[in-house]
Amino acid sequence: MNIHEYQGKSILKSFGVVVQEGIVAETPEQAVAAAKEVMSTYKCDGVVIKAQIHAGGRGKGGGVKFAPNLDKVKEVATNIIGMQLITPQTSAEGKKVTKILVAQDVYYPGATPTKEFYISILLNRANGRNIIMYSTEGGMDIEHVAETTPHLIWKEEIDPKVGLRDFQCRKVAFNLGLSGNAFKEMTKFVANLYKAYDSIDASLFEINPVLKTSDDKIIAVDAKVTMDDNALYRHKDIEAMRDELEENPIDVEARKAELNYVKLDGNVGCMVNGAGLAMATMDIIKLSGGEPANFLDVGGTANAERVEKAFRIILKDKNVKAILVNIFGGIVRCDRVAQGVVDAYKNMGSIPVPIIVRLQGTNAVEAKKLIEDSGLKVFSAIQLQEAADLVKQVINN
Repeated sequence: MNIHEYQGKSILKSFGVVVQEGIVAETPEQAVAAAKEVMSTYKCDGVVIKAQIHAGGRGKGGGVKFAPNLDKVKEVATNIIGMQLITPQTSAEGKKVTKILVAQDVYYPGATPTKEFYISILLNRANGRNIIMYSTEGGMDIEHVAETTPHLIWKEEIDPKVGLRDFQCRKVAFNLGLSGNAFKEMTKFVANLYKAYDSIDASLFEINPVLKTSDDKIIAVDAKVTMDDNALYRHKDIEAMRDELEENPIDVEARKAELNYVKLDGNVGCMVNGAGLAMATMDIIKLSGGEPANFLDVGGTANAERVEKAFRIILKDKNVKAILVNIFGGIVRCDRVAQGVVDAYKNMGSIPVPIIVRLQGTNAVEAKKLIEDSGLKVFSAIQLQEAADLVKQVINN
């Protein structure tokens, strides 16, 4: 789960990380009021208006602007709020901006930055260790830095059994070329940043840029935070930060129905119980000449209501030309699943694409007969190869 910059900063601040302060606004009038408060509280002559969407590269798309006075604040806020912001990390349609962050100008005279850095924390899945990745080239696309000047990127691995050690924090500050008070501030910054990452079960923290000012303060100017969805049950306060307007409506519907759904670019919809079987089903679709349109795991309770919800979600994808239902009946009996498919089909009135149902396990034979006797436009199979042949047959007609 992604959260907005202002939400990420509030989390970092709660763990002692120094951040660029700001106030969220949803209208130009709120932006002006927020700017007055920010400029008064933090003694800056202007503010930075930052579009709040779940995508990077906002500045390149015109979503980050400096406003030196209140008149300019209203003008910039009016232009950004409601705009369809297109960045290198959004689709061609972009994302609609519904809120902005009115942030203090940390680049004002007296705090002129002397250097911007890049720092992120993420999981190395290859060895199960967290990594602090950092660079002296902050404020730039880290992908470009990695491609053109890879020697300017450092990595510090953390053993989860031991945690981040003090010498590792000092090593980060040393490699970034810091000394004196800036060195001390950076070691503290890194320690607090990692504590926040570890404590909230995040899967990614990315701060770009981390700013060193002329008076040796270390500030998080941006904050990209991605949560591990599997750990959200332990962080209800963070889960409440979810912005469904930023998510695909189909993904939102699937989550509310407690279905594990991932949209793909193919033409054959999948409905399966179990992640491993879902992967195998996608392979079968590929081998039969089709392309999987989604990953959808209905779990162990494939009743009529759940199956109907899954059908409706799959059919929201206009590219779907057929649906393959592949259920292994272990705890749940195949004939009950088959009845669920038939009931769901009837409840929906009609389904505009052919459906192949492969049921294997307890009462598979009875389930096949039940589907064949239903009189519906449903093809049944028991063997996986049968299902593959049927998929090939219907998508080629």
